[in-house]
Amino acid sequence: MPSFDIVSEVDKQEIDNAVNQAVKELSTRFDFKGSSATIEWIPKDSKIALKAEDATRLKSLHDMVTAKLAKRNIDLRNVERKEPAISPLGHATQDFLIKQGLEGDKAKEIVKEIKAKGFKVQSALQDRQIRVTGKSRDELQTVIGFCRSRDFGVALGYQNFRD
Repeated sequence: MPSFDIVSEVDKQEIDNAVNQAVKELSTRFDFKGSSATIEWIPKDSKIALKAEDATRLKSLHDMVTAKLAKRNIDLRNVERKEPAISPLGHATQDFLIKQGLEGDKAKEIVKEIKAKGFKVQSALQDRQIRVTGKSRDELQTVIGFCRSRDFGVALGYQNFRD
């Protein structure tokens, strides 16, 4: 039976490239001359850490990193921006968490929407991805079209399409 997987993954190498581009821009920007502002990619935590002297520089770092991520075709729906933490001394930090895989509630919502639409397919949650199985390729392609037409709040990818 034909099947495919619905996933929500971000290429970590592209994130690394975007962060390196942002760090390069940070070193050449005039408004950050003599600043101790940093942008750091922490792959084991899937996190980008921003640090600056004040809130306005942190906002500039935020805009710079967001622009570089968007330019590298990283869907910003998979980037969770935490609230900036500003200390009484003025130091500001902010974390960007990169969401990998479908979380339980989001995956259940997608499965529920597919079932509610009445497609003749079976969908099951398997290790942070959804496996969709049906009798015909056409039915699976209509499910993919349906998922693309809806906004579930995360970037969806479609892998392992098999006949």
